Amino acid sequence: MLTTDYKDGSPNWVDLGTPDMDGAADFYAGLFGWEFRPGGEEAGGYGMFRLRGKTVAGGMAVTAEQGPSAWTVYFQTRDADATAAAVVEAGGSVAFPPRDVMDFGRMAIFADPSGVAFAAWQPMRNKGLDAVTDVGTLCWAELYTGDVAAASGFYRSVFGWEMAEMPFEGGAYTMVKPAGTADGEAFGGLVPIAADPVEDTEQPYWTPYFEVADCDVVAAKAEESGGKVRMSPVFMEGVGRFAKLADPYGARFAVIASAPASGV
Repeated sequence: MLTTDYKDGSPNWVDLGTPDMDGAADFYAGLFGWEFRPGGEEAGGYGMFRLRGKTVAGGMAVTAEQGPSAWTVYFQTRDADATAAAVVEAGGSVAFPPRDVMDFGRMAIFADPSGVAFAAWQPMRNKGLDAVTDVGTLCWAELYTGDVAAASGFYRSVFGWEMAEMPFEGGAYTMVKPAGTADGEAFGGLVPIAADPVEDTEQPYWTPYFEVADCDVVAAKAEESGGKVRMSPVFMEGVGRFAKLADPYGARFAVIASAPASGV
C-alpha cells in the first residue's frame, strides 16, 4: 500500500500536462473535489491540485509540441543525477535532464527502452504528495507493457524494485515494491498489454490510480463531464471495483474503490 512514508523507488508525486488547464481543473474538481491553485511566475505556470487542504497532484498547461495530454508518475530518488545515469545505462533515455525546482527538490523526466515516460523526484523542501491512498488521492500505479520481463529488468536496475507474482484465475499479476520492504508496501504492478481489454493500449504507458468511494458513480460522472470510460467498472475479489478512464483532453488514468484490507 502506498503511504506518505516514501521510500526510494516508490511513487511520491504525480502531475498532469494538459492543453487546457482551466478545463482540466473543472473536470477534476467535479470528479474528485480537487481545487487547482496555479503557481506564480517563478513556477512557470505549474500549479497544485488540493483536496481537504493537502496537495494531491500537480499540473500545468502544455502545447502540442511539448507532448500529448498525459499524467506522469514520479518515483522517489535520493540522487536524480545517479538515477539519470542508471536509466541510460539500462537502455532508457533522458527526456528532461535533472534540474533543481527552486529549493523544493530535484526532478528529471525519462523514457524507458520502450518509450514510456516516467519521472523521478529527489526531495528537498517538498517531500512529495501530502496525501495518498485516501479517497480522491493517488493509491496505485500500473505499467502496461509489451514485455513484462524486460520492463522488470529495466526498472529493477534503475530503482532497485522487487517484484512478486500474484496468481489469479487465468494468469498472474506482477506486483512491485521498494527494495527491502514488506509485501504490504507494494505500490503498483506490471501488466502485459495483450492481457488488457482496453482497445487503445497498443503502446505501453504508465497510468495512475486514484481512490474513490464509488467507482460506478465516478465513471459515469467522468463521461457526463466530457471524459471517456476506457474500461467499464469491473470487480475483482480482494482488490476492489475499478475502471479505466480518460479526461476530455485524452490523459489516461484509472479509479478504484479498494476492497477493505484483510481483517477489516
